[in-house]
Amino acid sequence: MDFTDKATILVVDDTPDNLSLMSGLLKDLYRVKLANSGEKALRIVQAAPPPDLILLDIMMPGLSGHEVIRELKANASTRDIPAIFLTAMSEVEDERKGLELGAVDYITKPISPPIVLARVANHLQIKAAADFLRDKSDFLEAEVAKRTKEISAIQDVTILAMASLAETRDNETGNHIRRTQFYVKALAEKLRTHPRFGYFLSGDAIDTLFKSAPLHDIGKVGIPDRILLKPGRFTPDEFEIMKTHTTLGRDAIIHAEKQLGTQVDFLRIAKEIAYCHQEKWDGSGYPEGIGGDDIPISARLMAVADVYDALISRRVYKDGVPHEQAVRIMTEGRGSHFDPDILDAFLDLRDEFQAIAARFADSDADIAQEAAMLQTRTG
Repeated sequence: MDFTDKATILVVDDTPDNLSLMSGLLKDLYRVKLANSGEKALRIVQAAPPPDLILLDIMMPGLSGHEVIRELKANASTRDIPAIFLTAMSEVEDERKGLELGAVDYITKPISPPIVLARVANHLQIKAAADFLRDKSDFLEAEVAKRTKEISAIQDVTILAMASLAETRDNETGNHIRRTQFYVKALAEKLRTHPRFGYFLSGDAIDTLFKSAPLHDIGKVGIPDRILLKPGRFTPDEFEIMKTHTTLGRDAIIHAEKQLGTQVDFLRIAKEIAYCHQEKWDGSGYPEGIGGDDIPISARLMAVADVYDALISRRVYKDGVPHEQAVRIMTEGRGSHFDPDILDAFLDLRDEFQAIAARFADSDADIAQEAAMLQTRTG
C-alpha cells in the first residue's frame, strides 16, 4: 500500500514506552501520529487532515481520556472520528462508562497485538463505510436542495409570466401586483396562530400565497378591451361579462395543468384566489355566491388586499381615497364583504398596509404609462 493511501492512527498515551510499543505495532500498516497528552491530541486532531482513528489512554495528567473524548464528540468536525480506549482500567464499570462517552471499542492493557490489529482494522472498515454513506447522503441532500431550488424557480417564473400577461391587458399598474402580494403576506403572518386559520397558514402556505397573489386577476386577459378599459361604471350587461374574469382565470390555470398532464399543487391556491376573490362573506359576491367559511381562506385574504388597494390607488380616471377613509370603508364591510377575523387583522395592520402602499406607490410615470396604454387601445 502506498504511504499516502494509509489510514492515519493517532495514539494518545502519557507513557513513552506505550507510545513506542504502539508505534512499532502499527507503523507498517498505518500512518502513525503520537501524542503524549490529551491537550496535544486535540491540537493534532484539529489540524488537517484529521486522523482516521484514535487509540486513547484514559489515565493521563492534564486532560484525561474521558475529557478528550467529550471534547471530540462536542465538536462537529471531530465527532465522527472513531476512538478506542486503550487502558489499564479493566473493571466492567470502566468499560461501560467509556462506551457511553462515545468510544467505539474498549481494549485493556496489557494488550494482545493480534487483537489490537484486528479491532483497528474492523473499525477502520466501519468508518470507511460510514464515510461513504455520509458522503452519499450529503450528495443526495445537496441534489435534492438543488432540484427543489430549481422547481421553486420554475414556479416563480411560471406565476410571474402569467401575471405579466394579465398586466398587459389590465389597466392596473405592476405595483398593484406587488402591493397585493405583501398585503396578503402580512395578513397571513398575522393570522398564522389564529385558531381559525393556523391549520392552513404554515410557512410553506404563506410562501405559496405570496407567489400566487399576482394571479388573482389573470382571467382579465379574456375580457374585451371595451369593457376592461372602460373608465366609468359598467352597464348591467358589461358587469356580467366582467364577472366572468374569475372563471376565466381559474380555467386558464386548469388548462395549464392539463397541458402538463398533472395537477400542480402550487397552483391550487392560485386557482382558489383567481376564482373566489370576488366572493363576499355574506354570500352576495360572485361567481358562485358562496359565503362564510365556504370561501377558501386564500380568497378571503385576497379580497381584503384587493379592495384596499383598489380604494387607495390612483388611476387615470380617478384619484385614490386617503388611507383613513379606505380603512373606514373597509370597516363597514366587516361581516358583510369581509371575514370579520381577517378584517380585524387588517385593522391591526393598517399602519403596515399604509407603509406597503407607500413603498410600492404608483409614480407619475406609472400613471402616464397607463394613460398612454388606454389611449392606444381605445383609440
